[in-house]
Amino acid sequence: MKKFAVILAGCGVYDGAEIHEATLAMLAIKKAGADYQCFAPDMMQYHVINHLTGEVMPEKRNVLVEAARIARGKILPLSDFDASAFDVILFPGGFGAAKNLSTFAFEGEAGTVLSEVASAVKAMFAQQKPIAAICISPVFIAKILGEVKVTIGQDEGTIKTIEAVGATHVQTDHGEVLCDHEKRVFTTPCYMLDADITNIWDGANGLVKAIMEYFKN
Repeated sequence: MKKFAVILAGCGVYDGAEIHEATLAMLAIKKAGADYQCFAPDMMQYHVINHLTGEVMPEKRNVLVEAARIARGKILPLSDFDASAFDVILFPGGFGAAKNLSTFAFEGEAGTVLSEVASAVKAMFAQQKPIAAICISPVFIAKILGEVKVTIGQDEGTIKTIEAVGATHVQTDHGEVLCDHEKRVFTTPCYMLDADITNIWDGANGLVKAIMEYFKN
């Protein structure tokens, strides 16, 4: 049975992991006959957003503790990740990917990637194992790997950031999956497009199916 490491960035689209993308990716993994283990960095998130008003709240939250909400408590600190124990690493989107796992939300092409995230991706790449990224997450995959083909859909600003760090962007639409077979990187846009939850399922499910198909070849 193939095992996915699902890396979460908190809980909630504006300051953590996008819940639909994370949950539907996990559902797709199980329906494909594979399994998953969730991870998140044990750190304070950049800030806390009121998801009703969009305003910053005067409180602090921990990324791992918040991500445990999505994982129903079955989650490990990212520092415990061991690439040899997994077949795939998968990153859902959400602003947490660009605020907690990296700084691209604030610094654009000059953004940096959390060292634990970079180490996990590099370890999987070195072992020639698939790397999957949804929504905004392909931005930091591009930063880590450099010359790689990824997609975030059609957002011109984000495309410029991806190309500025040396990667190639391919425009995609709802449910489409881009596979860079040479680098074993699989990406899909999901909520980077004007999408609804059915589009997210199409993207997440298509992504997992493409990865499972890769293992057959």
